[in-house]
Amino acid sequence: MTTPKMTRRSALFAAAAAPFAPALFSTPAHAAAEMMGSAMPSFNRFKLGGFEVTTLLVGSRPLENPQETFGTNASPEDFAALSEANFIPSNISQNFFTPTIVNTGAELVLFDTGLAPDAITGVLAAAGYTPDQIDVVVLTHMHGDHIGGIAGDAGATFANARYVTGSVEHNHWTTAGNEGFDTKVAPLNDQMTFLEDGGSVVSGVTAMAAFGHSPGHMAYMLESDGQRLALIADAANHYVWSLQKPDWEVRFDMDKAAAAATRRALFGMLATDKVPFVGYHMPFPGIGYAEAMDDGFRYVPVSYQMMLNG
Repeated sequence: MTTPKMTRRSALFAAAAAPFAPALFSTPAHAAAEMMGSAMPSFNRFKLGGFEVTTLLVGSRPLENPQETFGTNASPEDFAALSEANFIPSNISQNFFTPTIVNTGAELVLFDTGLAPDAITGVLAAAGYTPDQIDVVVLTHMHGDHIGGIAGDAGATFANARYVTGSVEHNHWTTAGNEGFDTKVAPLNDQMTFLEDGGSVVSGVTAMAAFGHSPGHMAYMLESDGQRLALIADAANHYVWSLQKPDWEVRFDMDKAAAAATRRALFGMLATDKVPFVGYHMPFPGIGYAEAMDDGFRYVPVSYQMMLNG
């Protein structure tokens, strides 16, 4: 058998016929794939020394007219200019809700519980955990989006857990007449341990007073094998408006002057020591660094740094 030779004439004919090939050699057309909609992962896991840390996305939702919440003491012109300089719109933002699990090797510790039991249990399942595996639940403060998942109609969500929170925070809400606290947290008081600034949750997890957002709001420092990571909870609620302008007021900060002072002190320390942090409302997966910039701080998202830990 001989192989047909491609002559110059046949090559020219083939080139001329190419635009008509679909008509000459037709095949049934496939329907276009359906639009799937926006999506993002529900958890992110990395090593921190001998610890394993998992951030959990229990929800995300847009916020219209964000200057009603952030930078309430800034001029609309300054708010719009800072937003534009950071490539984000000034008329809408996206909020994230990110509890964190720390596996110390001895205990499984959950920091905050999201808005509802089904949300936290669903994302726990996606990350490979069951609620009965949680040994310790730490409440950074008592706002509804942090305590909402701790209990529901079926009772306590984490059947085998003990609970830890700051004493100043708990004392405030005990007499505040808050329905969420009274129905979800107060019934667990007998299983709760109360911490002061510098108190230890478990070995390698230390409470840090970060008052202002709420009366006894706590951040926590993780340390294992010489590596550190801060869980800042709601010390800052937006990666641009709260970090670059730490004195800009936030509607949900109960003591606005104290919250601003906390942001300056906390992010000043994190920036100086180059310690990464997880922010409950930072863009998921919620992990970044603070860099001193002008009169505030720039949020630098983690890229692959945490992947290099093992």
